[in-house]
Amino acid sequence: MAKTQKTFVCTECGNVSLKWEGRCSACGEWNSLQEEVTVKGSAKQEAKKATQGAWTQKRGRKQEHARPTHITKVQGDGTVRTPTDDEELNRVLGGGIVSGSIVLIGGEPGVGKSTLMLQLALSFSGKVLYVSGEESEQQIKMRAERLGLRDNDCFLMAETNLTNLLMQAATLGPDVLVVDSIQTLSSQYVESPPGSVSQVRECASELQRFAKETNIPVFVIGHINKDGAIAGPKLLEHIVDVVLQFEGDRNYTHRILRTIKNRFGSTAELGIYEMQGRGLREVSNPSELLLTQKEEDLSGSAITATVEGIRPMLIEIQALVSTSVFSSPQRSATGFDLRRLSMLLAVLEKRCGFQFGNNDVFLNVAGGLKVSDPAIDMAVVAALLSSLEDVAMPSNVCFAGEIGLSGEIRSVQRIEQRIQEANRLGFEKIYVSKFNMKGIDPANYDIEIVPLSKVEQLFEDLFQ
Repeated sequence: MAKTQKTFVCTECGNVSLKWEGRCSACGEWNSLQEEVTVKGSAKQEAKKATQGAWTQKRGRKQEHARPTHITKVQGDGTVRTPTDDEELNRVLGGGIVSGSIVLIGGEPGVGKSTLMLQLALSFSGKVLYVSGEESEQQIKMRAERLGLRDNDCFLMAETNLTNLLMQAATLGPDVLVVDSIQTLSSQYVESPPGSVSQVRECASELQRFAKETNIPVFVIGHINKDGAIAGPKLLEHIVDVVLQFEGDRNYTHRILRTIKNRFGSTAELGIYEMQGRGLREVSNPSELLLTQKEEDLSGSAITATVEGIRPMLIEIQALVSTSVFSSPQRSATGFDLRRLSMLLAVLEKRCGFQFGNNDVFLNVAGGLKVSDPAIDMAVVAALLSSLEDVAMPSNVCFAGEIGLSGEIRSVQRIEQRIQEANRLGFEKIYVSKFNMKGIDPANYDIEIVPLSKVEQLFEDLFQ
């Protein structure tokens, strides 16, 4: 007879405890243990062993025990990546879909995760199986008609049972499998409700096994919790090969697909889309989308040249410095690290003599972007000084440089790409670090390059 046992599993590291503890003994996280009911010695365990290799047999393979192979004798696959019609998705994946990979896509409700995956299923040149545990086949068909239904090999299935899902996928033999979402799946071998730690861990492990044994790439959509992290155990992100975060603000139409983890490419890439009535549109030139159109020059605004991955783009930094009416001045930053803003304010007070101690300071990266590139420091400083002095800067000027604690302007990477992007968009002047000028011939560019070494020189050149 099956024995039922209660255990407590950590949602962060997956450690199992026999009793509840306020703090996980393995990873040290507080309040991360969740109760689970496990069944041992049941017939389900034997049934699981019998069905684990069913999809492998359907694909014409035999179950064999793994044996070590010398790295020089491993046969490589000539068709490692399959590019899609979506260039932005290809960018964040590192060039295309890798055979046998499992990709996890997370994001807030309504941001467009299902729309992105359905567009992939409708535009992919091969056979795609789209499995949804949240919508019926009729609902998916309605959304597909809105997105522009095409005559391709796209198959739909509404299913939450993991075993049946894998059996049908093995029978159909698709080129790509899309699962929406991992929190709705349930395995009959786990005595827990869908979305629990045990179910998510078990379903993710089985999907990984399916992808590796059948060489079919799997895209999995995941929900996020109130903290913005993907719901379920942290082990989920370790199991998959690629983790993509789909971000967006409801006040803006553009969406950002950011790479969090990628075993087959760079983690610094991002793709930009624009949400329209007929789905997501790729944005090939994000600079024109992120730059605010203004009728006149206003104080507190500066343009900076940043690089995300291998993509250069220009964004707008907005600052507002006003007299504080409270005893403790406010410091607020949107899309920028608040601690770095405090550091830049301290540099301006110490090195340049500007007094921000009695002023409220608000900083915003226009367009809802979150930027961590240190090269935008010079634009932040320029925007702060412009707002403090209430003097507008010319709209044809941009910046690219990092500010150090002693007030020096440090060099940044890929300065040539930043200069070329500013030149292409019609800017007439760009301020860079003096230490970035090695190997750069200003005569090769139509834009004026102004090298600086200290913050004081930036203020003197702009406002005096």
